[in-house]
Amino acid sequence: MARLDKELEQFRALAEPPSSFEDGFRASSLLGTLFVALIMVPGSLYMELIAGMGVGGAAQWVTVLLFVEIAKRANARLSRAQLFILFYMTGLIVGQTVHGTPLFVQFLVRSEAATSFGLASRFPSWVAPVAESAYEKRSFLQAAWMPAIGLMVFTIFFGRLNNAVLGYGLFRLASDVERLPFPMAPLGAQGVMALSEEVDGTGERRDASRWRIFCIGGAVGMGFGALYMGLPTLSGALLGTQPLRVFPIPFVDWCPYTQKILPAVATGLSFDLGQIVIGMVMPFYAILGSFVGQVCQYVANPILYRMTLLHSWEPGQKTVETLFKNNIDLYFSLGIGLSLAVAVIGLSALFRRGRRAPAPEEAPRPIPKGRGDMPRWMILGTYLLSTTAYVVVSGFLVDWHRGVMLVLAFFAYLYTPLISYVTARLEGLAGQVVEIPFIREMLFILSGYRGVAVWFIPLPKANFGSQTVLYKQSELLGCRFTSLWKTNFLLFPIIVVSMVGFSSYIWSLAEVPSAIYPYTQEIWEFEAKNACLVYSSTLGEYSRFEEALSAGRVATGFGLGLAVYGILSGLNAPVLLFYGFIRGLSGALPHVLIPQFAGACVGRFFFQRKFGAQWRKIIPVFSSGYFVGAGLVTMFCIGIVFLVKATSTRPY
Repeated sequence: MARLDKELEQFRALAEPPSSFEDGFRASSLLGTLFVALIMVPGSLYMELIAGMGVGGAAQWVTVLLFVEIAKRANARLSRAQLFILFYMTGLIVGQTVHGTPLFVQFLVRSEAATSFGLASRFPSWVAPVAESAYEKRSFLQAAWMPAIGLMVFTIFFGRLNNAVLGYGLFRLASDVERLPFPMAPLGAQGVMALSEEVDGTGERRDASRWRIFCIGGAVGMGFGALYMGLPTLSGALLGTQPLRVFPIPFVDWCPYTQKILPAVATGLSFDLGQIVIGMVMPFYAILGSFVGQVCQYVANPILYRMTLLHSWEPGQKTVETLFKNNIDLYFSLGIGLSLAVAVIGLSALFRRGRRAPAPEEAPRPIPKGRGDMPRWMILGTYLLSTTAYVVVSGFLVDWHRGVMLVLAFFAYLYTPLISYVTARLEGLAGQVVEIPFIREMLFILSGYRGVAVWFIPLPKANFGSQTVLYKQSELLGCRFTSLWKTNFLLFPIIVVSMVGFSSYIWSLAEVPSAIYPYTQEIWEFEAKNACLVYSSTLGEYSRFEEALSAGRVATGFGLGLAVYGILSGLNAPVLLFYGFIRGLSGALPHVLIPQFAGACVGRFFFQRKFGAQWRKIIPVFSSGYFVGAGLVTMFCIGIVFLVKATSTRPY
């Protein structure tokens, strides 16, 4: 794959940074923050519990459009930088997931998985309260939950600090010093401005067809969202019965019907129209590779079952049980090997490029004036401060265990800087992220620690390389970097208060998981089993983790990944085909790959032929409209549910 990937080249940047920069943070930014925190956050959490997806994209576009319309009627100037900051801060707020709140933890510590693995009584009080009385009121606003919430606040604060400052430092290296192209950055930068009525207050208007495309997508999203999310949400709240569903949420499970033909295969289908839209937006060869990887599982699993390599699966088991058993028998270790192959391939490509002499156009460029850069000593000082805080707090929580302290030092001062730099370069070259899989699990096991507390400490392990794309987008839109840092400082208390407050309120409405939240009822037990499988590895007793982790299967996955890459490279195939194949073989939920592949085929073989090169500009606008429409309908229905629950007696 030495040749230039043609599909990837479609996403590369042609835009240059502007000659001047301005502060995008204004008083209106505070209003936008409060609007999102009060309106979007509860809807995002509720949607994730129901269908496994938030309203991130919808909330971002709704906020931008709202302030664009307000600015138009007030005859006010709304610059590119201001729009970008609105878009950015909205993404930060609604980007918080349910797993980042105590909602998932309260389920995990009381789950069947925790009991079956012998972990139910081993969780420390700073992870979740031990007393049953802390769960009876279904509220996080009580003293017993304060240690867990305090640790969450600590993690969010230093995570934001590191992402903001260290991501900037890596951007300086990758963009200013090495002058990498960052092919995916312009896609996001153009999306921010695609729907604005006024570009920069000078009267320059966008192409009218963009608004028409956005409206079409919004209408489709509202129509489907009303059936897919609105009807179940309202019927369950207003009728007091099982929610009425036109389409199964999150998917229909066909395992009981296909088990004779396809034993040990998780079959089913997601009826979420949004998955088809995602397939149209994503690069075609990435989706094709994922689909091919899934087909390989369909063919291989029955053969492996008859060879007793997938021996844990039993007839009658559904998707969750099938996936978990197959992970234990094969795919847990195979996935580690495949991911290691991806990491080695990415690193080798990086080092090969680093050894050759740089071209003239790759010489370091001067720092643009007025961009809002900070001195290098501040970057280094921030990193030392944050890593020291992580090491001290984590060491206190595990009683300064010597083995764990060595692991903390390794992650803080070696692994995190290295993997972040590698990812920054890969983002700059091909829009890819690299990770070394299960390195945390392996080192914790080797540390000799006994117990489960080590899995919940704030670990100084992170990958800040992906943050470089954010700074590249900010530069392309003429937004000073200081605007991003002020935004992070402002958002920290708002994020903490809104996430804790609204998650507590949602928990008070009904038990989580329950029939009211079908996604959690279907998937969370599977996630808990996988988590407890790993946690049990440090108990000092026999664990199913030992059964799931096999050096031979890891080596097989590693060899398979290298072999597939070698074959595709010899065929001069697109690089995204390889990454997609690895995702389909080891990572993605199989039920969403079919609609994604259908969307990719429709987009490439129908719409792209009809619209030509314009299709890549049309589909991001349509998809934005779709998710805005679906999100608006869902949030409206959720608002009615909250109103009904607030005016009635809440169950306890």
